[in-house]
Amino acid sequence: MSQKYKAREQYKPYFVTVTVTHWIDLFTRDEYRQIILDSLLFCQKQKGLIVHAWVIMSNHLHLIVSSESNSIPNIMRDFKKYTSVSLVRAIAEHPQESRREWLLRGFAAKAEASAKHEKYQIWQEGYHPIDLFDAERLGQRLKYLHENPVRAGWVWKPEDYRYSSAMVYYTGMADERLPLVLL
Repeated sequence: MSQKYKAREQYKPYFVTVTVTHWIDLFTRDEYRQIILDSLLFCQKQKGLIVHAWVIMSNHLHLIVSSESNSIPNIMRDFKKYTSVSLVRAIAEHPQESRREWLLRGFAAKAEASAKHEKYQIWQEGYHPIDLFDAERLGQRLKYLHENPVRAGWVWKPEDYRYSSAMVYYTGMADERLPLVLL
């Protein structure tokens, strides 16, 4: 991995991206997005993750995070491992999942090509941390993150997208689902 993309100082904010293998549109159901939110909340409570901003897109998520106690690489590793197992289970058990076989076959094929994964690989390798070392870079990434659903054509305004922290930043309204430490 390049020296450029490493989270070395846990207390600093980092912009991270976690992407579904093959860029599969996995997060089309509320249940799957809720697994992500629940796991982030767990990481906040149990692992010291500080979430500053977030957005869940159909095939990836962006976060701005730091940590008060654990290393970001370790938190991201555990987050991806746990959500992988939970998402596979949710896909297999969802009664209306019309893409069940296709999704599981795709994730199994990706795992077969990897020495790291046993049965399924949901996430692409890495999480591409970018150090937000100054206010300008931080502002750029925060805007990019929140405007992702607008660029995708899903909403007209960032604060209208339900699976994002934009509402908190743009309106000041609290979001009970995932507490934030604003930047």
